[in-house]
Amino acid sequence: MIAALASPVLAQPSGAAKPKAAESKTEHLGDAQNWSAYVDTLKSGKVCYLVGHPVKSEPANLKRGDIMIYVTHRPAEKTFNVVSFMPGYPYKDGSDAEFTVEKTKFDLFTSKESAWARDAATEKAIVEAMVKGKDATLKGTSARGTTTTDTFSLAGFTQALGMIDKACGVKR
Repeated sequence: MIAALASPVLAQPSGAAKPKAAESKTEHLGDAQNWSAYVDTLKSGKVCYLVGHPVKSEPANLKRGDIMIYVTHRPAEKTFNVVSFMPGYPYKDGSDAEFTVEKTKFDLFTSKESAWARDAATEKAIVEAMVKGKDATLKGTSARGTTTTDTFSLAGFTQALGMIDKACGVKR
């Protein structure tokens, strides 16, 4: 995967500052099944993140962009376990998305082509559930009204999380 495509900067809320490419140095930390870990070194500090891709997307014949889940640490900003989702299409205005790990459901807010947990406590709960779970699903509705379901295997998630925790000095 091209690291620039995997950058969690792309999954930031629209008001967030985006660094110029020349200001960033991305290092691929490793892969663990469907998960990849990276660290970006920016002038403002390290950004450690993992990215995962679905093992199954429905409807199968729907043309979409890259579908990804990110977990990001920004130690300089004291933000950890920030979870963001990119479904590969713009969400329907005003719609929520649903992320389910095993039988635990999390409601996400959406904006344009991304979805997020509503607060840090929910983000932490999502990451903890992903560490313990075997699979997860993301359900959302596109701007065209199509309902999608993406299934993610969580095999390798804990290993990739460990890579970004180590790179950014996060203790669990």
